[in-house]
Amino acid sequence: MADITDIKTIIYTEKTLGLQEQGVVVIQTSPKVTKSGLKEVLKEYFGVTPLRINSLRMDGKVKRFRGRVGVRDDFKKFYVKLPEGVSLENTEA
Repeated sequence: MADITDIKTIIYTEKTLGLQEQGVVVIQTSPKVTKSGLKEVLKEYFGVTPLRINSLRMDGKVKRFRGRVGVRDDFKKFYVKLPEGVSLENTEA
């Protein structure tokens, strides 16, 4: 089961802000989270039942710093469609 600590952040970019006007929130999580696990977390901690959840697995980029090769962490992005008039910002967590 997923936990609230598995949610890393809510992504705020130009694209995601446009999606928020349509009621879609983009959430970045650890790679082990599933759709049903995220749904349980949203119900338990935010009191919100999502209408639809789409997921996208992102592999970490290979980056170089001072000649050394490193890899960013892998993560998952979830596109969560919320009911009309509901947002995660105005709920208490």
